[in-house]
Amino acid sequence: MSLTPEMRQALQRGLVIPACPLALNADRRLDERRQRVLLRYYAAAGAGGVAIGVHTTQFAIREMSHGLFEPILALAAEELTRADAGRREPLVRVGGICGETPQATREATLLREFGYHAGLLSLAAMKGAGEDQLIGHCRAVADILPVVGFYLQAAVGGRMLPLAFWRRFVEIENVVAIKIAPFNRYQTLDVVRAVAEAGRDDIALYTGNDDNIVLDLLTPYRFNLGGRMVELRLVGGLLGHWAVWTCQAVELLRECHRAIESGGPVPAELLRRAGEVTDCNAAFFDATNNFAGCIAGLHEVLRRQGLFEGIWCLDPREGLSPGQREEIDRVYAAYPHLNDDAFVAAHRDRWLGA
Repeated sequence: MSLTPEMRQALQRGLVIPACPLALNADRRLDERRQRVLLRYYAAAGAGGVAIGVHTTQFAIREMSHGLFEPILALAAEELTRADAGRREPLVRVGGICGETPQATREATLLREFGYHAGLLSLAAMKGAGEDQLIGHCRAVADILPVVGFYLQAAVGGRMLPLAFWRRFVEIENVVAIKIAPFNRYQTLDVVRAVAEAGRDDIALYTGNDDNIVLDLLTPYRFNLGGRMVELRLVGGLLGHWAVWTCQAVELLRECHRAIESGGPVPAELLRRAGEVTDCNAAFFDATNNFAGCIAGLHEVLRRQGLFEGIWCLDPREGLSPGQREEIDRVYAAYPHLNDDAFVAAHRDRWLGA
């Protein structure tokens, strides 16, 4: 299945793309029913795509002891095909790609065989690689599948990627988007500047900065390139944060787009919302404990909504940090307008029974 011109246009307009968590049962095995329910939720909530096999899905799915990488890709592809039958525009399917070049190219080939449209390329396994090796690695993957670049924050395994790298990366023809997620404004600016300097107006920029979602979506980046002004924006989000409360995330992106299209001042309400969303993310992602409970925190929200039965992770040692549950209680009480519990409650039984 190819990334059609219409899908590329949708990517460039800006979509909500949740980074999909992994549904497990109490034995820490794949809960296929709940995994399908989660994908049905995203489609019904108005997401424009889904990312599978990424950090939020737990990188350990690739370990032989779990053997879940292919099964989760296959299940998601099947469920998304089912969802597409009732949609005007297909959901954009993004699959995670990890490892050094032999593993990454195998995963890209597998994604292509399962009908995924693009691969989110993590460079976390290439920490010792030089710039030439990194670019060669990215080109090898892009020869197989359209690539979504990924600037992953160091706290969860990423590495520093300087402007010089991004300037060369955006010269790769089959790069279709970049998820910018260093949780750092300087490094975010490096990526946007590289795209501007390369003249690549066909690369869609997506925020993965869960600590700065709303402001990322509202900020114009303007560059003077030889006397010519070039302005770029981050148009959507490929986010772990948007794996929960997705219906409200879709409305938030619409509001940001409307504010930009109006050409007027950014509404104060959206600026207030920026702080509220970041506060929620701090609770869900366990920022206080250097993101140790980030996956379990998302599972806890899905559990409260009845979409997951528990918060189990593949690693039994991984769970909520001390005080994290209370922080989630706090943001639930403080910002009731940000959750979509009523939407989930209205449709959950149908999703479970489908």
